Amino acid sequence: MTGIRNSATTRTTGARAVAAGALMLGWVALLWVLEGIDTAADHSLDTYGISPREPSELLDVVPSAFLHSGWDHVASNSVPLLVLGFIAALAGLRRFAAVVLTVIVIGGLGVWLTAPSHTVTLGASGVVFGLFGYLLVRGFVDRRPLDIVTGVIIAAVYGSILWGVLPTDSGISWQGHLFGLIGGVTAAFVFRRPRASATTVTA
Repeated sequence: MTGIRNSATTRTTGARAVAAGALMLGWVALLWVLEGIDTAADHSLDTYGISPREPSELLDVVPSAFLHSGWDHVASNSVPLLVLGFIAALAGLRRFAAVVLTVIVIGGLGVWLTAPSHTVTLGASGVVFGLFGYLLVRGFVDRRPLDIVTGVIIAAVYGSILWGVLPTDSGISWQGHLFGLIGGVTAAFVFRRPRASATTVTA
């Protein structure tokens, strides 16, 4: 029975890895396709970025996370999005979708509220920061040792991105980074795994 159980677990893990990999490869490919369309259309898609404090711009909170301001921009987001998204999606695609939507909404609303006037903010870096924050604290929230170790490794590899939440470059949306990070941490608490109830044993 143990061998059968282990085999089933291996198949489930493998299937999740394949699904997570396919999803993230497709997502990153979509970002590049959209940038190609945007370039060919003389950057007309940039109008779907977020202009702060204009009510109609709330509709652009979601699409803004899939658009970029140039090839260098999309290239800089692709690898961390692919890596962090793959790791997060291994826990299940439904939970991953809920986490990403939370990050996009909180990050986008934060930009809408706090970005400087007469600016347009777009890009997937808010999602990258959100996934970083989510993976960083998920293990502690869920009390899962493996996820804690994963968070520590991610902190060691990608921890330097935290400088991006500081207003050091007027051309980079530190607001998107900061509120994306807040969205990821929030998602870790909102979508934490239920703890197993204790079993009562009578003697």
